[in-house]
Amino acid sequence: MNMSSGNSQPVIRRLSEQVVNRIAAGEVIERPAAALKELVENAIDSGARRIRIRLDRGGMDRIEVTDDGCGMSPDDLLLAVERHCTSKLRDETLVRISTLGFRGEALPSIGAAARLTVMSRPRGAESAWSIRVEGGVVGEPEPCAGPAGTRVLVEDMFFATPARRKFLKSPRVESGHAENVVRRLALSAPHIAFRLEFDTRVILDLPVQDMAARVAAILESGHADGLLPVEGQRGDLKLSGFICAPSVHRATANGQMLLVNGRPVVDPVLRTAVRVAYRNVMEHGRHAVVALSLEIPPEQVDVNVHPAKTELRYADSAAVRALVIGSLGRALGTGAGIAGVRPDLLQSRGPSPARIWYPPEQQGNAPDISTRLAMPPDPPRQDGAGFPAGFGDSTLPLVAPPLARHAAAVESSPGMDETAACAEDHPLGAAMAQVLGTYILSQTADGALVLVDQHAAHERLTHEKLRQQYMGGEIRAQRLLLPEVVDLVPRQVDVLLSFTPALARLGIEIEPFGGTAVLIRTMPALLGKEDPAGMLRDLAEELEADDLATPAQADALEARMDAMIARMACHGSVRAGRRLTHEEMNALLRDMERTPRSGTCSHGRPTWIRLEKGDLERLFGRR
Repeated sequence: MNMSSGNSQPVIRRLSEQVVNRIAAGEVIERPAAALKELVENAIDSGARRIRIRLDRGGMDRIEVTDDGCGMSPDDLLLAVERHCTSKLRDETLVRISTLGFRGEALPSIGAAARLTVMSRPRGAESAWSIRVEGGVVGEPEPCAGPAGTRVLVEDMFFATPARRKFLKSPRVESGHAENVVRRLALSAPHIAFRLEFDTRVILDLPVQDMAARVAAILESGHADGLLPVEGQRGDLKLSGFICAPSVHRATANGQMLLVNGRPVVDPVLRTAVRVAYRNVMEHGRHAVVALSLEIPPEQVDVNVHPAKTELRYADSAAVRALVIGSLGRALGTGAGIAGVRPDLLQSRGPSPARIWYPPEQQGNAPDISTRLAMPPDPPRQDGAGFPAGFGDSTLPLVAPPLARHAAAVESSPGMDETAACAEDHPLGAAMAQVLGTYILSQTADGALVLVDQHAAHERLTHEKLRQQYMGGEIRAQRLLLPEVVDLVPRQVDVLLSFTPALARLGIEIEPFGGTAVLIRTMPALLGKEDPAGMLRDLAEELEADDLATPAQADALEARMDAMIARMACHGSVRAGRRLTHEEMNALLRDMERTPRSGTCSHGRPTWIRLEKGDLERLFGRR
């Protein structure tokens, strides 16, 4: 009797070495950028001082990595393309791992999925040797010409696994992933020079640098007014690095470069800690730009979680989070003027136009611009056509008479000498004018112009004062002369009344007033009597929108307190459109310089921007 094939007993068989390697390659080599990461890590571990990388079509057609490291002998080449052969483990404990690679899977995995050629020459050897692997089939080492070091060539990525190749993105997308990989590895090794080329186009060309210079180059932070240094220690854990001010942010987390014991990682514990540290100073939905290095005892971290070695497991993840949040909080706790951001319009300009010729700024004995502005105009002379005589003549005064008279008045106005003296001692300079009833224009001692959003700045100042009172125990309250009745929807009444004790700590005393009405008896003293009804409605929306904020969950409530304080600060701040005196403007600037986190408002938007001479020249096409 014949049994149908559908009911036959399945047979267990041993897979061939080539199939095993191709299956394993799927874990290690997900895309060209993953292969590139493994090759550059090997180059760094080899002791190289210079690494050159070239990719064609995002690495799908060709990846070439050349280094001047220690090189390999013919016997080493044979072992290097065999799975789980490595020179980087001194014992079998998998604890004290001091190299980037250690699993011995990279080259065999690449050779199983692509055409791999490795050419290498140890220092002092008479000649170089090469070995070739195609689809898992290993050739014999052959002598060849080549300098000291190693050159790895990968061609036709995933030709042996066409199903994987179908899922690759466009060359532009794959190039972006590859560039991100190189930037992270270059940050981990500032003592190595890196050169990255895409289709013969140079993307990076980094010399040997100190860490500060390498961070500035990798983060491309030239648009920021400065990087904030980070230092912190908690027991055996040490954190160092640099971060950008909160006003510098990106749409994704690609600007976060994280190292653990010198290894680039994409670690959720560290990223969560960074997000929490920036939560109260950055616009919601945006991501901070940071370069951080964590040093941790090897026995307290496991790097062998995933073949890509970018995810870690900590013995005490809470201590790691606390160190990062605390260290970043201290670095961000500076007043305004330390680090800021230049206007986005300077970054979005297209290619520079042809240079425009301008006359020299000083022409012989000609008066300077301020003198010419103050010169009284000549009496107008009419010509036969009814236009002023000399219309279009370059000898006419530089400005119209009303502006000239105004300029003279400004120069002679009282307080200008005090303004110049004030600018000498303060990062935000001295106030000169209020623009559009919303922005304060000031000038620093080095001649830069600073624009301050008066509402955003005062909102942060109020926020920090309320927060300081809250952390001290309770916000000081002021009883309203006439309690105010606020009508709300029923669900908002319920949520506010359930949080009555918490609101009392914020200086807001409420009680039910029948139906959908709530009575407000006190307000925070810092806010005065500014729109208590509008503020209470906003707080109701804040609590109603948070599913976790219930009276039974104290931790969740504490996490929402800062957001509630931010709402209150917005209602108690100087409004846009309010005219400020010269003294009030300078007082606001001085408070900003003294108040932590005042570079951004409570919603994460910048409170000030700085325009230097070069910025103005670019705006007017002089550069």
